[in-house]
Amino acid sequence: MDASDPRPYAPPASGVNRAVAAVIGAVVLLGAGTWWWQQRAAAPAATVAPATPTAAAPAEAASAASAEPAILHPIEASAAAGARELPPLDQSDAAMKQALTGLVGSRAVALLLQTDGFVRRVVATVDNLGRAHAAPRLWPVVPPSGRFAVQDGGDRTRMAAANAARYDTFVALAMSVDPARAAAIYRAHYPLFQAAYRDLGYPKGYFNDRLVEVIDQLLATPEPAGPLEVRLTEVKGPIEADRPWVRFEFADPALQSLPAGSKMLLRMGNEHARRLKAQLRAFRDAVASAPLKN
Repeated sequence: MDASDPRPYAPPASGVNRAVAAVIGAVVLLGAGTWWWQQRAAAPAATVAPATPTAAAPAEAASAASAEPAILHPIEASAAAGARELPPLDQSDAAMKQALTGLVGSRAVALLLQTDGFVRRVVATVDNLGRAHAAPRLWPVVPPSGRFAVQDGGDRTRMAAANAARYDTFVALAMSVDPARAAAIYRAHYPLFQAAYRDLGYPKGYFNDRLVEVIDQLLATPEPAGPLEVRLTEVKGPIEADRPWVRFEFADPALQSLPAGSKMLLRMGNEHARRLKAQLRAFRDAVASAPLKN
């Protein structure tokens, strides 16, 4: 154990599933803060787009189309007062590693986090958590090994309860983070996250708005009453998958259609999901302008 480490941390148990790593690293640990290898070709929809009057003159219509979208959850200038001291985004790894170490300890940083391009990784992963797929190569954490466990019962396959134990280490790490302190660090470093979000392909968007939106999606994740039925995703073609366990999907179409982050919470079990939701709610309260709608 590093004697200088302010937050002693036990190494993760073997077989921890990858899914929880994205949720913890990208959202719960966000406040401490593969490069985005390709720019998104499609222009994203603005969170709030200014309406263009039906009978607007051409010049007025052009002005409205080019206007900045409304900021739903602004980060005040005073909160980002340290922006003048921040390094450029492409040179921010050392500063972010130092901030992460102060938040969770050097051992946790070394074992669990991908500090190269950390800000860009966080921004890309948060955005993807609200979409259908969150690419592991962009996660801000070291993807641990492990396989999704299922149990067969008759003609149905269900998610095994043993899966929850594989998330214990990451949930414990998340619960060790003070949401208010994490939010304060995030707000002070916000210009870096905003710059990465614009580089991602959202030149008129605001990362904090997207962050709050994704947290709200996670908080709305349902809590099933019993083991969830799963099935192997059908793959057409003559080549058999060498790791078929990574192809499971929820049998319930409503659950399978949820964003990637919500499906990750479902896979870790209700108890872990509730604890993480409490942390996410506290973090949201510190960075959002409007309260969560019940």
